[in-house]
Amino acid sequence: MLGLVGLGVMGENLILNMANHGFTVSVYNRTVDKVDKFASGRGNLPNIIPCRSPEEFVASLARPRKIFLLVQAGNPVDMTIDKLLPLLEQGDIVIDGGNSHFPDTQRRFNALREKQIHFVGCGVSGGEEGALNGPSIMPGGAGEAWPAIKEILQSISAKASDGKPCCDWIGPGGSGHFVKMVHNGIEYGDMQLIAEGYFILKHLLGLTNQEMHEVFRSWNTGVLDSYLIEITAEILVKLDDGEDGAHDGGFIVDRILDKAGQKGTGKWTAVAALDAGMPLTLIGEAVFARCLSAQKAERVRAAQKLHGAAPALAPIFSEGEKAALIDAVRDALYAAKIVSYAQGFVLLRAAALEQGWKSLNYAAIAGMWRGGCIIRSKFLNNITEAFERDPELENLLLDDFFVEQVHHALPGWRRIASQAILNGIAIPAISSALSYFDGYRTADGPANLIQGQRDYFGAHTYERKDKPEGTFFHCNWTGHGGNTTAGTYNA
Repeated sequence: MLGLVGLGVMGENLILNMANHGFTVSVYNRTVDKVDKFASGRGNLPNIIPCRSPEEFVASLARPRKIFLLVQAGNPVDMTIDKLLPLLEQGDIVIDGGNSHFPDTQRRFNALREKQIHFVGCGVSGGEEGALNGPSIMPGGAGEAWPAIKEILQSISAKASDGKPCCDWIGPGGSGHFVKMVHNGIEYGDMQLIAEGYFILKHLLGLTNQEMHEVFRSWNTGVLDSYLIEITAEILVKLDDGEDGAHDGGFIVDRILDKAGQKGTGKWTAVAALDAGMPLTLIGEAVFARCLSAQKAERVRAAQKLHGAAPALAPIFSEGEKAALIDAVRDALYAAKIVSYAQGFVLLRAAALEQGWKSLNYAAIAGMWRGGCIIRSKFLNNITEAFERDPELENLLLDDFFVEQVHHALPGWRRIASQAILNGIAIPAISSALSYFDGYRTADGPANLIQGQRDYFGAHTYERKDKPEGTFFHCNWTGHGGNTTAGTYNA
């Protein structure tokens, strides 16, 4: 038995999921008429108990009480906890299943631990369909709570192709919500990559919506097999029914305004990477691409004044060249996707060290994302296997399987990136991933010059190749500077 607070889309469907798996669920919502409406409709089941006050709700639960919160992230979570807290006892469990920012989860975990109440920050991904039929669930926080909630969460979670539940314990504090945040950041990256691939197919190769539908459908049977590729194929050929219900032959996607919304989790991921000093370049570019898309009116004005490629460069491709370039787009998406996930897992490792979460189980995290969630894909099986081979793997790009995959895709990746740039098509995610790959594989980069510049104008010192790392030097570049240095530090 457990309780759930919050009768939004996710809350309603998760309650039904729990009830369908045989659990008795008490439900409460701050707006009581939502409780009545749900109880008289979809929630009219014998193992769903409607409650109309916090007191009635808490009293209906067996001890230790297990309470799942699905309310809006931020202050509403704190307000809900404050209402429930006087009614709870030591050993009770509070689970935040919303999209909370991990520092908030860490704060709540610490505060409730002082009252000997177990707090769990639980990432839930999969949207409305996933909540009802099985989402990916990422719990972390008070480890003492896991034995009491494990059966419930793993029962209602999605199951991967091997039958394993897409739910496992992440770690202490805010680790569960941090993993969910990185999942959402990767989701931003995947969506931006697919959008760039679509734009190349449409505006460089001149494919129709039907032709692009066939391309994406074929890609969904290979290395790009994923939920997002699958729905992209469907979106491309969905006809616009119009207000009167009769379509005029036009496609909905062509009539959707090119302004992408966002709720902040991608930005949180990029900021966390900056704070940790980790180069999360692709996800950062995906966030900035959405920001640029929001500047629609200004972009329209700029399009009238600024020009890209010269008309003389506009290519005319034979059918054979088109087919080869379509394969190149596929290779670019796949290789850039590998980079994005590699960067995401590097950030997870850095956060585990910084937050004192010890070593997270990266194979299990990849395994949790194989079903139920928005980024679910066949490709995640390969990531799971990579971390099973080497749990301490520094970067996915160093795994033998992914080395082979990237090297195979590299010629097409470079070719389509070059073609896009030559023809004035913006590909921030594809190109930033390629730049990261080239920077990562470069043993001697150009930062020596940057260090020379910093020491010249600010006496910030530098290290030398012929001396042990950690030994710092200063050069009197002009001959009339002093020997005083600004010292070194990491911002």
